[in-house]
Amino acid sequence: MPVSEDTLKFAVPAIIIALALIIVIGYYVLRYMRGSIKIKLAKNSFRQGEQITGSFDLITRKEIIGNRLYAALIGQEVWRERRGDSSTKRYTEVYRDEVTIEEAKTFSVGQATYDFQLPTPSSSPESDMLESGLGKTIKTGMKLLSGTKTYMQWTVEVRLDAQGLDLVAKRKIRIIMSD
Repeated sequence: MPVSEDTLKFAVPAIIIALALIIVIGYYVLRYMRGSIKIKLAKNSFRQGEQITGSFDLITRKEIIGNRLYAALIGQEVWRERRGDSSTKRYTEVYRDEVTIEEAKTFSVGQATYDFQLPTPSSSPESDMLESGLGKTIKTGMKLLSGTKTYMQWTVEVRLDAQGLDLVAKRKIRIIMSD
């Protein structure tokens, strides 16, 4: 019995979606089977120039050959643009500071706790021209004309860069930049 064209129109996208779902679920299951990282911070809000102090638990369920274990503070400028009923977001990384916790080594099965410190930026990651009085006025005018809103999104990331799948944990924080 031949398959109708209408059946193919629905079956092919359904199969593609099912395969994509299986791949995504498989990725997270494999990563979970390797281990996990849990970040602990005393607080979620920091002032400009302040140290972020925290710790994390590295839980390995299998032996992992690691290239590097590190903590990073990442600042992304988020551009949200509204046009009619739709809106889009774009992310641009404008700040990154990393601290290496462990160099290349083999991580045994088990749990280990590590402490880390990351400095927050002492000044805005944007250029000095944009932070001048004239720059702020121009930037505000452009936002009003284009319907664009920008803000900084800060994340503490801990990553075990490893052979195969990396183990990663992220935690959003707030950094209060003085004007």
